[in-house]
Amino acid sequence: MRMAELSRRSGVPVATIKYYLREGLLPSGVAVSATRAEYGEAHLIRVLVDVGEVRVAAIGKILSVVDDQSAGVHQMLGAVQYELGPHPAAPPEGDPDWQAARREVDELIASLGWTIAPNAPARALLALTLAALRRTGSAPPGPGLRAYAEAMAGLAAREVAGLGPGGPGGANGSRVALAESAVVGMVLHEHVIVALRRLAQEDASARYFGSPHGG
Repeated sequence: MRMAELSRRSGVPVATIKYYLREGLLPSGVAVSATRAEYGEAHLIRVLVDVGEVRVAAIGKILSVVDDQSAGVHQMLGAVQYELGPHPAAPPEGDPDWQAARREVDELIASLGWTIAPNAPARALLALTLAALRRTGSAPPGPGLRAYAEAMAGLAAREVAGLGPGGPGGANGSRVALAESAVVGMVLHEHVIVALRRLAQEDASARYFGSPHGG
């Protein structure tokens, strides 16, 4: 397809596609004349940028793993997740709250039997968040950490299973389709979780603090 058609079908502006070509984030088109080239699909690029809001510098890393046939599916999906974020700040050196929170996170992961890399960004983010909670007395206690973890485990199992055979980006599809489906699932499902939690909190507040007349 011509670049204009690629832009229309992918939803990526022509100027952006040209930038991706210059940066090597998209392969060069097949030249059919001195001024014309044919291009393939750019669905993964579109999803990474438009849905995943991935930094341009990270797109190349994701695509390199997607193209690396020696990388297993778990390794590929891990690269996608880690580049999507979160990207927590460096933990404070010698902070007792951070150290206690990190031990709590490590113990939770071990007790759940989860297989998590030591450098997983979400591991550090959770510890940093727990450390912040330790330093404030204004946050309500909320459910226990394990209750959150077990709820997320059930949701995550269903999401990852949806990437398997019969799923939208399953084993019968290409690695690009699998990575694209993972990006959409990771990003949009997180938005769903946050939105539902906010709605549930509003309803709980109305039930607990609201007047019978909705005031």
